[in-house]
Amino acid sequence: MDCFSNMCSSSNWTSPHTLMQIAVGLFFSILFLQSGWDKIDDRDGNISWMKIQFQKTSFGVIIPVLLSLLTVLELAAGTFSLGGVLVLIWKGCSYWLFVGMTCSAAALLTLFAGQRISKEYAGAASLVPYFILSLIGIWLAA
Repeated sequence: MDCFSNMCSSSNWTSPHTLMQIAVGLFFSILFLQSGWDKIDDRDGNISWMKIQFQKTSFGVIIPVLLSLLTVLELAAGTFSLGGVLVLIWKGCSYWLFVGMTCSAAALLTLFAGQRISKEYAGAASLVPYFILSLIGIWLAA
């Protein structure tokens, strides 16, 4: 039996639980699709900013690779979150939303690690509410 079979049902998409799933999914869709697009649209600016942030670490030489990986992760989080919302509404299945929330948590952990490594502690602290919301999203979609 599929371990995710309980994620699909014919539940009413206007129930409070489903509305919370939709809201959290849309929040992370907006957050990560915009952030990922910004990393594509202003790649040079983002590389310059990251070089300053990581100048005292050993990551300085691989900034373009790290930025590319983060961009892919953020776009995956946003795309799966948006797709998950659409599938949830049309099919009543939260599997893809679960994938989106998991990618969102992974992206936030990556950003958090980068902020901590670069000793940007205020920036790292500002990510905590987003991470908590991503964990709630995972729980809601499971």
